[in-house]
Amino acid sequence: MSEEFRICGKCKAEIANSVLEKNGSICPECGNYLSLDAFKRIEMIADEDSFKRWSNEENFSNPLNDELYEQVFNKARNKHSLNDAIIDGEITIGGVRTAIGVMDTRFMMASMGHIVGERVTRIFETATRKKLPVILFCCSGGARMQEGMIALMQMEKTAAAVKRHSDAGLLYISVLTNPTMGGVTASFATLADVILAEKGAMIGFAGARVIEQNTGKKLPSGFQTAQFQRDHGFVDMVVDRYDMKETLNRIIKLHQKPHKIYYMVQGRIITEDDIRVKKYVERTPWERVQIARSINRPTSMDYINNLFSEFIELSGDRAGSDDHAVIGGLASINGFPVTVIGHQKGKESMEDATYRNWGMPSPQGYRKAMRLAKQAEKFKRPIIFFIDTIGAACGQEAEEDGQGTAIAELLMEMSTLKTPTLSIVIGEGGSGGALALGIANEVWMLENSVYSVITPESYASILWKDNSKFEQAANQMKLEARDLFNLKVIDKIIYEDEPVTKSNMATICAELKYEIMGFLNKYRKKNVNTVVKERYQKFRQY
Repeated sequence: MSEEFRICGKCKAEIANSVLEKNGSICPECGNYLSLDAFKRIEMIADEDSFKRWSNEENFSNPLNDELYEQVFNKARNKHSLNDAIIDGEITIGGVRTAIGVMDTRFMMASMGHIVGERVTRIFETATRKKLPVILFCCSGGARMQEGMIALMQMEKTAAAVKRHSDAGLLYISVLTNPTMGGVTASFATLADVILAEKGAMIGFAGARVIEQNTGKKLPSGFQTAQFQRDHGFVDMVVDRYDMKETLNRIIKLHQKPHKIYYMVQGRIITEDDIRVKKYVERTPWERVQIARSINRPTSMDYINNLFSEFIELSGDRAGSDDHAVIGGLASINGFPVTVIGHQKGKESMEDATYRNWGMPSPQGYRKAMRLAKQAEKFKRPIIFFIDTIGAACGQEAEEDGQGTAIAELLMEMSTLKTPTLSIVIGEGGSGGALALGIANEVWMLENSVYSVITPESYASILWKDNSKFEQAANQMKLEARDLFNLKVIDKIIYEDEPVTKSNMATICAELKYEIMGFLNKYRKKNVNTVVKERYQKFRQY
């Protein structure tokens, strides 16, 4: 039998199918991802021999009585041995039972008509009944126009099924592959808890050609690519094809309840007596401000990398942006799944500082924090916030995008969040931009961090009309940990034997890990209504 070949759509190389079979349908010449059939996708991510197919054959639907459509449909069925453009069933991945759906562009470009919509809906209904997570590989040219409005109705039907699955507290991971367009993008594909995009995928609602025809404008290079969608906050991460199984496995495992809680005895519990007897290094408030601002002071990411055995960063506010001044995602500490959210200053270089906007979040950053916090609430994951910002982003763009509203909404939602929350001030805690991540059941401070209504320089400038009096302002403001503990603004001080730097942070991280595990064990025993009530009362007292 003669060898069959495929043509790479990017470099036009002629590639033997036997080669593509071995390398996951990746062009060996240019690295372009060629399309994969649904069964190959399942084979690449599922535990061996674990796939169990669900759906029986549905009857052909032809609501417009289009004879040509029936001919095209039957031809696709016979050619590809598929009933329609999606395969569904159940697999295990890393030993965890999971519902699976995989769309296949070989069948009429995976357009969504009644059968596709019905199968997607049944995937979520069955997964809800069986209490299973869902992984759905999406690709589509859009709604199947030959079925008219019946095709369009599938958008609402599938979205409603996703909502019921979500309300049951179950995980949905969507993987957007090339292409994912039209009604699939505007329904179930983008409603997932975690949205992955395969590298090189084209993703959008309207196609680029349609947009250019309607607007008369030339679209920029990279428009609607997977990376474009990540940069604009619509997907969590772009994943290489060969990394997909591991990535899915990690995400699923971080959504499993720990089989055992690894209890760690708490370290130093700070009380008023402790403050008097502990070796609290005397420094002026201004000295602590300088330490908190130091370029050598560890960032949120430094603490995440040292405290958590697993961390998967999730991106985007799902509304058009991803603010790099706020980082967050799924994490694990001693086998305990949590959500981590923090301000992130750029300290590696001036370029890094600019990229992170010096740790000053935009409204989009606070909306990303809100999204991750609500996701944590859904899965009953405690949240650990790391506070380190001079304040919220200040400028025309921030105001136009609703900075005040974004902070206000986050403050409101954090007050009633139905999961335990912990905030740790690790560096600067400046004004409402810091407070937005500080509405927690407990608030801790590192000894040489600061937490204040405004910077000392601005305090002196506004109240005394003399910003040279910043040291005097720092003394006046009661911004250091000891003062804030006495004012009951914070609940605990984590002592620093010496000012923490990236090179000596092992000691403070060991201390923090003990304290965090103590917090998690303490709050896991509490009723969620008690957790919310205690948080409300904590901030009601001021």
